Amino acid sequence: MAEEKIMENGGLGATGNFIHSYIQEDLKGELKKIHTRFPPEPNGYLHIGHAKSICLNFGLANLYGGKCNLRFDDTNPTKEDVEYVDSIREDVKWLGFDWEDRLYYASSYFGRYYEVAVKLIKEGKAFVCDLSAEEMRQYRGTLSAPGKESPYRNRSVEENLELFERMKNGEFPDGSRTLRAKIDMSSPNINMRDPVIYRIAHATHHETGDAWCIYPMYDFAHPLEDAIEGITHSICTMEFEDHRPLYDWVVKEAGYTENPPRQIEFARLGMTNTVMSKRKLRALVEDGLVDGWDDPRMPTISGLRRRGYTPEAIRDFCERIGVAKANSIVDSGLLDYCIRDDLKTKTKVVMAVLDPVKLVITNYPEGQVEMVELENNPEAPQLGSRMAPFTRELYIEREDFMEEPVKKFFRLAPGKEVRLKGAYFVTCTDFVKDEAGNVVEIRCTYDPETKSGSGFEGRKVKGTLHWVSATENIQATARLYDYMMLDNPEDPNGDMIMNPNSLEVRECFIEPVISEAQKGERFQFMRNGYYIVDTKDTSEEKLVFNRIVSLKSSFKLPK
Repeated sequence: MAEEKIMENGGLGATGNFIHSYIQEDLKGELKKIHTRFPPEPNGYLHIGHAKSICLNFGLANLYGGKCNLRFDDTNPTKEDVEYVDSIREDVKWLGFDWEDRLYYASSYFGRYYEVAVKLIKEGKAFVCDLSAEEMRQYRGTLSAPGKESPYRNRSVEENLELFERMKNGEFPDGSRTLRAKIDMSSPNINMRDPVIYRIAHATHHETGDAWCIYPMYDFAHPLEDAIEGITHSICTMEFEDHRPLYDWVVKEAGYTENPPRQIEFARLGMTNTVMSKRKLRALVEDGLVDGWDDPRMPTISGLRRRGYTPEAIRDFCERIGVAKANSIVDSGLLDYCIRDDLKTKTKVVMAVLDPVKLVITNYPEGQVEMVELENNPEAPQLGSRMAPFTRELYIEREDFMEEPVKKFFRLAPGKEVRLKGAYFVTCTDFVKDEAGNVVEIRCTYDPETKSGSGFEGRKVKGTLHWVSATENIQATARLYDYMMLDNPEDPNGDMIMNPNSLEVRECFIEPVISEAQKGERFQFMRNGYYIVDTKDTSEEKLVFNRIVSLKSSFKLPK
């Protein structure tokens, strides 16, 4: 049954990808149900890379009829905050996944971790070390040279138990002592050279307060969390591949030998012009270079949500990029393709002019307001139609007029005739410039016989322009977003260079129907792009729109 579902939905990126192969192999044995988890550390907001992991872990559980936990890996109180916990819960829900009653905190197991640490000490497999961080680095060795044992490695079990108890009781300052696993300082895998499993940190934890002043390291806590919760497949990114022997060692030595969790690594998501590092994203926020974690330019899920991306588009994107072992960079244009594909039949089309120049129809009656009917979306007849006011004075886009038209310019120019969308043919007769030489007014005449829908079958025109009445409109703010970064910021040899044109703000005019728009509602601005009513800055006095994506792109789907 599971294999049939994989064929139906592409198997989260590719039919029969290597993760499916592992799971199907395990299900042929004693394992009856799979159990996955999404375990973010609450030290920042989730980004599009985490969305891939969310879709993968929850998606696999859904596909195979298993379960998926949402777990907060909150073992480092110096960097974590309840603000991040709340945002992560909201993001996972928004993406369309439900953890039901399977919400866990790593901090809930602090007592269990401590018991395992004591067990290791009693078995001679862990010791309290007084080396400083710098001394520890010197003792660790290199990839080609073995490490050197700590002078404190052979302390007695009794002394280690006493010192570890005193560490727990807060008798020593931060950084003065650690608890280390006693494994093998000559191991070719540096992660197995007596790794630190506990450190001292006199810090208040967002869940446990001041109950603890020693905290487990990630490589110790994480495998225990998985084992305690009965996770069958611990799916993580490739940087943890070298940590897998330590993961397996901790699980085994802790006594979880029956159906232990299996760690599987996959390539993390890299995207062009996109920052994927929490540290770098936090720096952008703290340095005031963006408007918070939910700035619409940010690749955070909250930023993408505010920008106007839909959960359906993000899930589609994650499905299309697939799952692989090898790291690669995905073209950001693919995410834009997914949102265009999702919105093309969902959104109503409105006419908005973002760079206006006035057009005056000199032979149209002054003061007359004529309502013309327009389809809300030609590709989605079910969205109906609307009425837009047509008047003597209109606004059109400045780029739709050219004083001296180039070849194949089919829009408005002196002596040229075009159709105004849903209305009449107009012919340019004259234009007016200001002292700086800018065109400030275009004068035209209209042909009353050419109204759209009237059955006119005379001459043809090649250009159709959108417009907005200069007297019957809604003025709004449009924010045009572009990629935040110019280069690939994940390249260790490159600099993180912000795009100076990542945000352009324009005052625009929109047809009056937009006055009914609600926060978070999406529209297509005719011939321009898809927009969303900003949920943060829109007020009763002023509508603010964020451009989600332009209508056209040079991006092509790979064949």
